[in-house]
Amino acid sequence: MPSLRLMTYNVRSMRDDRAALARVIRSAQPDVVLVQESPRFARWRSLCAELARTSNLVVVSGGRRAGSNLIMSTLGVDVVATHDVLFSKRPRLHQRGTAIAELNYRGSSFAVAGVHLSLDAAERAVHVGELDAALARLVQADIPVIVAGDINDVPGSPVWSTLAVERADVFAAAAHPLTAPAKAPAKTIDGVFVDRRITVAGARVHNPADTLVASDHLPVLVELDLP
Repeated sequence: MPSLRLMTYNVRSMRDDRAALARVIRSAQPDVVLVQESPRFARWRSLCAELARTSNLVVVSGGRRAGSNLIMSTLGVDVVATHDVLFSKRPRLHQRGTAIAELNYRGSSFAVAGVHLSLDAAERAVHVGELDAALARLVQADIPVIVAGDINDVPGSPVWSTLAVERADVFAAAAHPLTAPAKAPAKTIDGVFVDRRITVAGARVHNPADTLVASDHLPVLVELDLP
């Protein structure tokens, strides 16, 4: 049963200390990283490539075409398929979406979906439905799925609870750690939700000193035993 290290991290479009950001990611030694707020405007492709390279990772999929959700991994993770999906958009709100990848790690197949949900409560609810529809359409039922990202909502809310209906909230059995803002964490809005065929071996906020200058979120790091 291979053990996978997965990180989810809102990097605030790399507007802070980029060197510190790369050090935060490298220090966690993740196999897969789901990034929210990857660069979306000028030079977004090269900036995403820069983040992967300086983090000792490679770009799997995503970026602007997935609502600024980016997937990165080590070379030890095999990429089977990728899908960049845009959600419906309401006037005057940001374009949201999801980056989905079917991966294989040490003989175990699984899929990941990175999300950064809306600041608008009604749109968040709609997008969770669109996420589930996209996963049902694009990922075979026998492939376990991990959903992670910046939920822009808190544990116990309708959206958070919906994400945890068919999946396990990695912190459900313990207190949810505070993830934002990084310099004085006051709320939990970043989460990881895993298929119940996957065992959660560990979950924590990864909080080296560099997180104070790397972004306005703290990254969540989980260790998962894949089926």
